[in-house]
Amino acid sequence: MRLQNFYQAYKQATTKNESLDYGVEAIASDEELATHIQQVLIELNFLDPPADGKFGPISTEALIEFQNAISTVRPEVAKEKGFLGLATAEALIETKPQDVPQPKIDYSRKDLAARLIKFMTEMNYRVSVGDQKYNIIYVEGMNPDGSLNSDRPNEFNDLRLVVEIPDSDLVPVIQGKWEGTTEPGKNFTLNPKQGDAAKYGAARIAFGQYKAWQVGTHYGSGAEPHEALVQEAPIDVYRDKDKNFKRTGDSLYTGKFEINQHHGFDYPRTDIRGAGAGCLVGRTRAGHREFMRLIKQDRRYQKNQKYLFHTTIIPGDEFIEKFPVA
Repeated sequence: MRLQNFYQAYKQATTKNESLDYGVEAIASDEELATHIQQVLIELNFLDPPADGKFGPISTEALIEFQNAISTVRPEVAKEKGFLGLATAEALIETKPQDVPQPKIDYSRKDLAARLIKFMTEMNYRVSVGDQKYNIIYVEGMNPDGSLNSDRPNEFNDLRLVVEIPDSDLVPVIQGKWEGTTEPGKNFTLNPKQGDAAKYGAARIAFGQYKAWQVGTHYGSGAEPHEALVQEAPIDVYRDKDKNFKRTGDSLYTGKFEINQHHGFDYPRTDIRGAGAGCLVGRTRAGHREFMRLIKQDRRYQKNQKYLFHTTIIPGDEFIEKFPVA
């Protein structure tokens, strides 16, 4: 049944002094109802697609998050936390995306973490709020101290960050930051030797946000396989066919290109060497292992080890122009 059918059936049961509350197992047993609830939660930005009708831990948590948020304006929903009752069904049917009360993130510190999350919010990117829900961010042309650099080609001069917004105070906090690169190095840009790169040019990821990476193994050349975030869904890349280390004027492609998030073999900061062929690369092995340990603590990954992580890639100059250092 769909939510409207559940709502009508519930009202009829109420007139007979009967209960029609649906727990998670009951929702999961009705694929049409489960799918409809997922579709609504996706539209309201509490759940990531697809709506597959499998109402497991991730969907349950999304439903509870919706109930927590909407109960500030519909207090009756708070009594139904974790199950589907009349108030929750009505709220799911009637609520529009613009009606959902937004978490009051505290930007008052105006530090790098707060400014990054403010930037993401204004760009309408997905922001994960709550304990052990991590925002993976890369800022191109930024030093670890938050200052800009010249973003010279073939250098680890970009910044990889993990930002958390705890439930307790909703103050964004940087839980980890590491030197990295979002761009292919000189070797691969000037001498792409195989596949699409040889034909169209080295891939350079387009700025934006993508939900595309899953914990897996990066094989690369095969010299040193290691745990990484592996691309499992399409993203956008520019192809540097003119080999000028810039996106300007390059053709845009969408697809799966093995753009993984891996380590850079401890290569010098000023020489990417063979570590970067378009992937999102943390410079050091130790730093990358720290990054992986941290993101694997994410509540969503703990519930579903095939969870796809969002990642946001931001141009440092545009960010600083919009949100300069206080």
